[in-house]
Amino acid sequence: MELSALAFALVLALAFANGTNDVSKAIATLVGSGVTDYRTAITWGTLWTIAGAGTSAFVASAMVKTFSHGLIPSNRVLHPAVALAVLIGTMAWVFIASRTGFPVSTTHALTGAIVGSGFVAFAGEGLIWPAIGQKIAFPLLLSPFLAFAVSLLIHPAVRVLAARWEGACVCVIPASRALVAIDARGSTRTLFQTERFGQPVMAVPSQCDRAGLQGLVMGLDTIHWLSSGLASFARGTNDAPKIVAMLLLGSATAVWPSTSFQLAAFGGVSLAMGLGSYFGGLRVTEVLAEKVTKMNHAEGLSANLTTSFLVLVSGTLGLPVSTTHVSSSAIIGIGLLKGLHTVRWTTVRDMVLAWVVTLPAAALLACVAYLILARIL
Repeated sequence: MELSALAFALVLALAFANGTNDVSKAIATLVGSGVTDYRTAITWGTLWTIAGAGTSAFVASAMVKTFSHGLIPSNRVLHPAVALAVLIGTMAWVFIASRTGFPVSTTHALTGAIVGSGFVAFAGEGLIWPAIGQKIAFPLLLSPFLAFAVSLLIHPAVRVLAARWEGACVCVIPASRALVAIDARGSTRTLFQTERFGQPVMAVPSQCDRAGLQGLVMGLDTIHWLSSGLASFARGTNDAPKIVAMLLLGSATAVWPSTSFQLAAFGGVSLAMGLGSYFGGLRVTEVLAEKVTKMNHAEGLSANLTTSFLVLVSGTLGLPVSTTHVSSSAIIGIGLLKGLHTVRWTTVRDMVLAWVVTLPAAALLACVAYLILARIL
Protein backbone atom coordinates (compact mmCIF):
# COMPACT_ATOMS: atom_id res chain seq x y z
CA MET A 1 0.00 0.00 0.00
CA GLU A 2 1.38 3.43 -0.94
CA LEU A 3 2.09 5.85 1.88
CA SER A 4 -0.58 8.30 0.70
CA ALA A 5 -3.19 5.54 0.67
CA LEU A 6 -2.05 4.35 4.10
CA ALA A 7 -2.25 7.90 5.48
CA PHE A 8 -5.77 8.33 4.11
CA ALA A 9 -6.85 4.99 5.63
CA LEU A 10 -5.44 6.05 9.01
CA VAL A 11 -7.22 9.42 8.75
CA LEU A 12 -10.51 7.59 8.21
CA ALA A 13 -9.75 5.28 11.14
CA LEU A 14 -9.04 8.30 13.36
CA ALA A 15 -12.30 9.91 12.22
CA PHE A 16 -14.16 6.71 13.15
CA ALA A 17 -12.48 6.67 16.58
CA ASN A 18 -13.39 10.33 17.07
CA GLY A 19 -17.04 9.52 16.36
CA THR A 20 -17.12 6.76 18.96
CA ASN A 21 -16.03 9.19 21.66
CA ASP A 22 -17.34 12.61 20.68
CA VAL A 23 -20.92 12.06 19.51
CA SER A 24 -21.85 11.76 23.20
CA LYS A 25 -20.95 15.36 23.99
CA ALA A 26 -23.99 16.88 22.28
CA ILE A 27 -26.65 14.20 22.80
CA ALA A 28 -26.08 13.04 26.37
CA THR A 29 -28.42 15.76 27.65
CA LEU A 30 -31.29 14.38 25.54
CA VAL A 31 -31.02 11.02 27.27
CA GLY A 32 -30.05 12.38 30.69
CA SER A 33 -33.12 14.64 30.82
CA GLY A 34 -35.46 11.89 29.59
CA VAL A 35 -36.31 13.42 26.21
CA THR A 36 -35.49 10.27 24.22
CA ASP A 37 -33.67 6.92 24.27
CA TYR A 38 -30.02 6.22 23.47
CA ARG A 39 -30.41 4.90 19.93
CA THR A 40 -32.60 7.80 18.77
CA ALA A 41 -30.28 10.35 20.36
CA ILE A 42 -27.20 8.78 18.76
CA THR A 43 -28.89 8.72 15.35
CA TRP A 44 -29.77 12.40 15.71
CA GLY A 45 -26.24 13.30 16.76
CA THR A 46 -24.76 11.25 13.92
CA LEU A 47 -26.75 13.06 11.24
CA TRP A 48 -25.83 16.51 12.53
CA THR A 49 -22.19 15.50 13.01
CA ILE A 50 -21.95 14.46 9.36
CA ALA A 51 -23.55 17.75 8.31
CA GLY A 52 -21.13 19.78 10.44
CA ALA A 53 -18.07 17.84 9.31
CA GLY A 54 -19.06 18.28 5.68
CA THR A 55 -19.65 22.00 6.13
CA SER A 56 -16.21 22.43 7.70
CA ALA A 57 -14.66 21.87 4.25
CA PHE A 58 -15.83 25.38 3.37
CA VAL A 59 -15.54 27.28 6.66
CA ALA A 60 -12.63 25.83 8.65
CA SER A 61 -9.53 26.62 6.58
CA ALA A 62 -7.90 28.34 9.57
CA MET A 63 -8.11 25.14 11.62
CA VAL A 64 -6.59 23.10 8.80
CA LYS A 65 -3.65 25.52 8.57
CA THR A 66 -3.07 25.45 12.32
CA PHE A 67 -2.77 21.69 12.52
CA SER A 68 -1.13 21.00 9.15
CA HIS A 69 1.76 23.47 9.20
CA GLY A 70 1.21 25.90 12.07
CA LEU A 71 3.11 23.75 14.58
CA ILE A 72 6.05 22.68 12.41
CA PRO A 73 8.33 25.09 10.45
CA SER A 74 7.54 25.22 6.74
CA ASN A 75 11.20 24.53 5.85
CA ARG A 76 11.27 21.33 7.90
CA VAL A 77 11.30 18.19 5.76
CA LEU A 78 9.30 15.52 7.56
CA HIS A 79 9.98 11.82 7.42
CA PRO A 80 6.81 10.07 6.17
CA ALA A 81 6.73 8.16 9.44
CA VAL A 82 5.96 11.36 11.42
CA ALA A 83 2.47 11.94 10.06
CA LEU A 84 1.66 8.22 10.22
CA ALA A 85 2.86 8.03 13.82
CA VAL A 86 0.71 11.03 14.79
CA LEU A 87 -2.35 9.35 13.31
CA ILE A 88 -1.64 5.99 14.93
CA GLY A 89 -0.91 7.47 18.37
CA THR A 90 -4.04 9.64 18.36
CA MET A 91 -6.31 6.92 17.00
CA ALA A 92 -5.05 4.28 19.44
CA TRP A 93 -5.62 6.47 22.49
CA VAL A 94 -9.10 7.64 21.44
CA PHE A 95 -10.12 4.02 20.78
CA ILE A 96 -8.82 2.93 24.18
CA ALA A 97 -10.70 5.75 25.92
CA SER A 98 -13.92 4.97 24.05
CA ARG A 99 -13.76 1.29 24.94
CA THR A 100 -13.34 2.14 28.62
CA GLY A 101 -16.09 4.79 28.55
CA PHE A 102 -13.91 7.85 29.19
CA PRO A 103 -14.77 11.08 27.31
CA VAL A 104 -11.42 12.40 26.06
CA SER A 105 -10.34 15.12 23.66
CA THR A 106 -9.20 14.23 20.14
CA THR A 107 -7.60 17.69 20.00
CA HIS A 108 -5.56 16.92 23.10
CA ALA A 109 -4.58 13.54 21.69
CA LEU A 110 -3.51 15.06 18.35
CA THR A 111 -1.43 17.69 20.13
CA GLY A 112 0.25 15.10 22.32
CA ALA A 113 0.97 12.86 19.33
CA ILE A 114 2.48 15.73 17.31
CA VAL A 115 4.71 16.76 20.19
CA GLY A 116 5.68 13.16 21.00
CA SER A 117 6.62 12.18 17.47
CA GLY A 118 8.35 15.57 17.02
CA PHE A 119 10.56 14.92 20.02
CA VAL A 120 11.69 11.58 18.67
CA ALA A 121 12.00 12.66 15.03
CA PHE A 122 13.99 15.88 15.54
CA ALA A 123 14.57 16.24 19.28
CA GLY A 124 11.79 18.80 19.60
CA GLU A 125 13.78 21.43 17.68
CA GLY A 126 11.42 21.25 14.70
CA LEU A 127 8.35 22.29 16.69
CA ILE A 128 7.06 25.85 16.89
CA TRP A 129 6.61 26.02 20.64
CA PRO A 130 5.06 29.53 20.82
CA ALA A 131 2.36 28.41 18.36
CA ILE A 132 1.72 25.24 20.34
CA GLY A 133 1.31 27.33 23.48
CA GLN A 134 -0.78 30.17 22.04
CA LYS A 135 -2.89 28.40 19.41
CA ILE A 136 -3.46 25.05 21.11
CA ALA A 137 -2.42 24.79 24.77
CA PHE A 138 -3.98 28.08 25.90
CA PRO A 139 -7.40 27.57 24.23
CA LEU A 140 -7.53 23.98 25.48
CA LEU A 141 -6.74 24.99 29.05
CA LEU A 142 -9.11 27.95 28.99
CA SER A 143 -12.12 26.23 27.40
CA PRO A 144 -13.25 24.20 30.46
CA PHE A 145 -13.31 27.31 32.64
CA LEU A 146 -15.13 29.30 29.95
CA ALA A 147 -17.72 26.55 29.57
CA PHE A 148 -18.15 26.36 33.32
CA ALA A 149 -18.66 30.14 33.60
CA VAL A 150 -20.95 30.46 30.56
CA SER A 151 -23.20 27.64 31.75
CA LEU A 152 -23.52 29.29 35.17
CA LEU A 153 -24.40 32.61 33.54
CA ILE A 154 -26.99 31.47 31.01
CA HIS A 155 -28.71 28.72 32.97
CA PRO A 156 -30.76 31.01 35.29
CA ALA A 157 -32.25 32.76 32.23
CA VAL A 158 -32.89 29.45 30.45
CA ARG A 159 -34.52 28.07 33.58
CA VAL A 160 -36.94 31.02 33.79
CA LEU A 161 -37.82 30.79 30.10
CA ALA A 162 -38.26 27.02 30.34
CA ALA A 163 -40.61 27.38 33.29
CA ARG A 164 -42.79 29.76 31.30
CA TRP A 165 -42.62 27.57 28.19
CA GLU A 166 -43.39 24.28 29.99
CA GLY A 167 -46.76 22.97 28.91
CA ALA A 168 -47.02 25.49 26.07
CA CYS A 169 -46.24 25.21 22.38
CA VAL A 170 -46.17 27.10 19.12
CA CYS A 171 -48.20 25.67 16.25
CA VAL A 172 -47.61 26.36 12.56
CA ILE A 173 -50.94 26.00 10.72
CA PRO A 174 -50.34 25.70 6.96
CA ALA A 175 -53.99 25.84 5.89
CA SER A 176 -54.45 29.22 7.55
CA ARG A 177 -50.87 30.41 6.97
CA ALA A 178 -50.72 31.26 10.66
CA LEU A 179 -48.47 30.90 13.69
CA VAL A 180 -50.44 30.25 16.89
CA ALA A 181 -49.25 30.08 20.51
CA ILE A 182 -51.02 27.65 22.84
CA ASP A 183 -50.50 27.94 26.60
CA ALA A 184 -50.63 25.19 29.22
CA ARG A 185 -54.41 25.63 29.62
CA GLY A 186 -55.05 25.20 25.89
CA SER A 187 -55.82 28.87 25.22
CA THR A 188 -54.69 30.06 21.80
CA ARG A 189 -53.24 33.35 20.58
CA THR A 190 -52.39 34.16 16.97
CA LEU A 191 -48.82 35.40 16.68
CA PHE A 192 -48.74 35.85 12.92
CA GLN A 193 -51.05 35.34 9.95
CA THR A 194 -50.72 36.32 6.31
CA GLU A 195 -53.70 37.32 4.19
CA ARG A 196 -51.98 36.49 0.92
CA PHE A 197 -53.75 33.80 -1.12
CA GLY A 198 -51.94 30.93 -2.77
CA GLN A 199 -50.09 27.87 -1.53
CA PRO A 200 -49.90 27.18 2.22
CA VAL A 201 -46.79 28.40 4.02
CA MET A 202 -45.86 24.84 5.01
CA ALA A 203 -47.30 21.38 4.43
CA VAL A 204 -46.86 19.32 7.59
CA PRO A 205 -49.18 16.59 8.91
CA SER A 206 -48.54 17.02 12.65
CA GLN A 207 -51.31 17.94 15.09
CA CYS A 208 -51.75 20.63 17.72
CA ASP A 209 -53.82 18.14 19.71
CA ARG A 210 -54.84 20.26 22.67
CA ALA A 211 -56.41 22.97 20.56
CA GLY A 212 -57.57 20.69 17.77
CA LEU A 213 -55.42 22.54 15.27
CA GLN A 214 -53.49 20.99 12.40
CA GLY A 215 -49.88 22.03 12.12
CA LEU A 216 -46.29 21.65 13.27
CA VAL A 217 -45.92 21.80 17.06
CA MET A 218 -42.83 23.32 18.67
CA GLY A 219 -42.52 22.95 22.43
CA LEU A 220 -39.67 22.75 24.94
CA ASP A 221 -38.73 19.28 23.64
CA THR A 222 -38.31 20.73 20.16
CA ILE A 223 -35.97 23.46 21.41
CA HIS A 224 -33.89 20.84 23.24
CA TRP A 225 -33.67 18.70 20.10
CA LEU A 226 -32.55 21.70 18.05
CA SER A 227 -29.91 22.72 20.60
CA SER A 228 -28.53 19.17 20.58
CA GLY A 229 -28.41 19.17 16.80
CA LEU A 230 -26.61 22.52 16.81
CA ALA A 231 -24.05 21.24 19.33
CA SER A 232 -23.47 18.11 17.18
CA PHE A 233 -23.07 20.31 14.11
CA ALA A 234 -20.58 22.50 15.98
CA ARG A 235 -18.48 19.57 17.10
CA GLY A 236 -18.43 18.23 13.53
CA THR A 237 -17.10 21.54 12.19
CA ASN A 238 -14.57 21.66 15.04
CA ASP A 239 -13.13 18.13 14.79
CA ALA A 240 -13.18 17.24 11.08
CA PRO A 241 -10.62 19.86 9.92
CA LYS A 242 -8.12 18.81 12.61
CA ILE A 243 -8.28 15.22 11.40
CA VAL A 244 -8.18 16.09 7.69
CA ALA A 245 -5.20 18.40 8.35
CA MET A 246 -3.05 15.35 9.05
CA LEU A 247 -3.00 14.72 5.29
CA LEU A 248 -1.15 18.03 4.91
CA LEU A 249 1.05 17.75 8.02
CA GLY A 250 4.28 19.63 7.45
CA SER A 251 3.09 21.24 4.24
CA ALA A 252 4.54 24.67 3.59
CA THR A 253 1.31 26.17 2.32
CA ALA A 254 -1.44 23.75 3.41
CA VAL A 255 -2.79 23.85 -0.16
CA TRP A 256 -4.77 20.88 -1.42
CA PRO A 257 -3.53 19.13 -4.60
CA SER A 258 -6.99 19.69 -6.09
CA THR A 259 -10.51 20.63 -5.09
CA SER A 260 -11.70 17.09 -5.74
CA PHE A 261 -9.06 15.71 -3.36
CA GLN A 262 -10.14 18.20 -0.68
CA LEU A 263 -13.81 17.28 -1.06
CA ALA A 264 -12.96 13.56 -1.04
CA ALA A 265 -10.94 13.99 2.16
CA PHE A 266 -13.66 15.90 3.99
CA GLY A 267 -16.38 13.62 2.61
CA GLY A 268 -14.56 10.49 3.73
CA VAL A 269 -13.85 11.93 7.19
CA SER A 270 -17.48 13.05 7.56
CA LEU A 271 -18.83 9.58 6.77
CA ALA A 272 -16.23 7.87 8.98
CA MET A 273 -17.12 10.16 11.90
CA GLY A 274 -20.78 9.32 11.32
CA LEU A 275 -20.16 5.56 11.27
CA GLY A 276 -18.09 5.77 14.45
CA SER A 277 -20.79 7.84 16.12
CA TYR A 278 -23.60 5.47 15.20
CA PHE A 279 -21.92 2.15 15.90
CA GLY A 280 -19.59 3.07 18.76
CA GLY A 281 -21.00 6.08 20.57
CA LEU A 282 -23.10 4.34 23.23
CA ARG A 283 -20.55 3.71 25.97
CA VAL A 284 -19.31 7.27 26.47
CA THR A 285 -22.84 8.63 26.06
CA GLU A 286 -23.96 6.49 29.01
CA VAL A 287 -21.26 8.04 31.21
CA LEU A 288 -22.19 11.66 30.42
CA ALA A 289 -25.95 11.03 30.45
CA GLU A 290 -26.23 9.07 33.68
CA LYS A 291 -23.06 9.21 35.75
CA VAL A 292 -22.23 12.91 36.12
CA THR A 293 -25.47 14.54 37.32
CA LYS A 294 -29.21 14.21 36.75
CA MET A 295 -30.61 16.77 34.31
CA ASN A 296 -33.98 18.21 33.40
CA HIS A 297 -35.03 20.02 30.20
CA ALA A 298 -33.65 23.41 31.13
CA GLU A 299 -30.33 22.03 32.37
CA GLY A 300 -29.77 19.95 29.26
CA LEU A 301 -30.69 22.91 27.06
CA SER A 302 -28.25 25.19 28.90
CA ALA A 303 -25.41 22.70 28.49
CA ASN A 304 -26.06 22.32 24.76
CA LEU A 305 -26.31 26.07 24.17
CA THR A 306 -23.00 26.58 26.00
CA THR A 307 -21.29 23.84 23.99
CA SER A 308 -22.56 24.93 20.58
CA PHE A 309 -21.79 28.62 21.18
CA LEU A 310 -18.21 28.15 22.37
CA VAL A 311 -17.30 25.45 19.85
CA LEU A 312 -18.76 27.32 16.85
CA VAL A 313 -17.08 30.61 17.79
CA SER A 314 -13.70 29.00 18.45
CA GLY A 315 -13.90 26.95 15.26
CA THR A 316 -14.60 30.06 13.19
CA LEU A 317 -11.59 31.80 14.76
CA GLY A 318 -9.37 28.76 14.17
CA LEU A 319 -8.92 28.12 17.90
CA PRO A 320 -8.98 24.38 18.67
CA VAL A 321 -11.05 23.95 21.82
CA SER A 322 -12.05 20.52 23.05
CA THR A 323 -15.73 19.66 22.63
CA THR A 324 -15.19 17.10 25.38
CA HIS A 325 -13.94 19.67 27.88
CA VAL A 326 -16.58 22.24 26.95
CA SER A 327 -19.55 19.87 27.11
CA SER A 328 -18.42 18.04 30.25
CA SER A 329 -17.58 21.27 32.08
CA ALA A 330 -20.98 22.74 31.17
CA ILE A 331 -22.76 19.67 32.55
CA ILE A 332 -20.68 19.77 35.74
CA GLY A 333 -21.30 23.51 36.18
CA ILE A 334 -25.05 23.08 35.89
CA GLY A 335 -24.90 20.21 38.36
CA LEU A 336 -23.14 22.46 40.85
CA LEU A 337 -25.99 24.97 40.67
CA LYS A 338 -28.14 22.33 42.34
CA GLY A 339 -25.56 21.62 45.04
CA LEU A 340 -22.30 19.74 45.49
CA HIS A 341 -24.13 16.54 46.41
CA THR A 342 -25.83 16.34 43.00
CA VAL A 343 -22.53 15.77 41.14
CA ARG A 344 -21.00 12.29 41.09
CA TRP A 345 -17.46 13.29 41.96
CA THR A 346 -15.94 9.86 41.37
CA THR A 347 -17.01 10.10 37.72
CA VAL A 348 -15.69 13.67 37.48
CA ARG A 349 -12.39 12.53 39.00
CA ASP A 350 -12.04 9.74 36.43
CA MET A 351 -12.89 12.15 33.60
CA VAL A 352 -10.31 14.72 34.70
CA LEU A 353 -7.72 11.97 35.10
CA ALA A 354 -8.43 10.84 31.53
CA TRP A 355 -7.99 14.44 30.33
CA VAL A 356 -4.63 14.74 32.11
CA VAL A 357 -3.38 11.37 30.85
CA THR A 358 -4.41 12.03 27.22
CA LEU A 359 -1.41 14.21 26.28
CA PRO A 360 1.36 11.91 27.59
CA ALA A 361 -0.48 8.73 26.53
CA ALA A 362 -0.96 9.88 22.93
CA ALA A 363 2.62 11.19 22.86
CA LEU A 364 4.00 7.84 24.06
CA LEU A 365 1.93 5.84 21.57
CA ALA A 366 3.06 8.15 18.74
CA CYS A 367 6.70 7.79 19.81
CA VAL A 368 6.48 4.01 19.71
CA ALA A 369 4.73 4.13 16.34
CA TYR A 370 7.41 6.43 14.91
CA LEU A 371 10.30 4.26 16.09
CA ILE A 372 8.72 1.24 14.44
CA LEU A 373 7.74 3.00 11.21
CA ALA A 374 11.11 4.75 10.82
CA ARG A 375 12.79 1.35 10.60
CA ILE A 376 10.27 0.02 8.08
CA LEU A 377 9.80 2.96 5.70
